[in-house]
Formats: sequence, structure tokens, C-alpha cells
Amino acid sequence: MSELTEQQRQAFEAAAFRRLVEHLQARTDVQNIDLMNLAGFCRNCLSNWYREAAEQSGVPLSKDASREIVYGMPYEEWKTHHQPDANDFQKAAFADNNPHK
Repeated sequence: MSELTEQQRQAFEAAAFRRLVEHLQARTDVQNIDLMNLAGFCRNCLSNWYREAAEQSGVPLSKDASREIVYGMPYEEWKTHHQPDANDFQKAAFADNNPHK
């Protein structure tokens, strides 16, 4: 494998991030609780990481603004259209696996 320049690495990471966000926006059938149970992160985590990166660079970004970037719409709108109540199995798995304890 050839060595990447810092600029290449950042460009490729940014492209992968954009593709992940596009994928998550398209897969509205995949619930955040399922992502948390399987991968230990969800869309909200991703939006928090984005906001933290912005703030570390001196760019203030609100929680709502970072969520809109990840969800592709205001969070409350996304929840209304795409987030049903979690079932008992999802809730139990989340209680066992919650990395935010």
C-alpha cells in the first residue's frame, strides 16, 4: 500500500463520511436503537461527533444543526416520519448493551 498524504487521507475520510450519512439517510428503516444494539453508535452519536469536531476547530454548531446534517432534515421531523416506538426486544437489548451507561 502506498503512503497517503494528509490531504488525501482527509479527502477519503470525508468522502466515506458523506457516503455513510447518505446511506443512513436512505435507510430510514434502520432504527437508531438497532444501530446502537449492533454497532454501539447511532445517527445521534454521529451528529455529536460532527458537532464536537466543529467545536474543536472553533466553529460553533448547535445540536439541532448537527443532527440536521446527519438526518437530512430536522430531527423532530425525522422522528415523526421514520421512528416508531421501540419494541420490548429492542429495549431489552439496549439496556444490556448501552455504551452510554
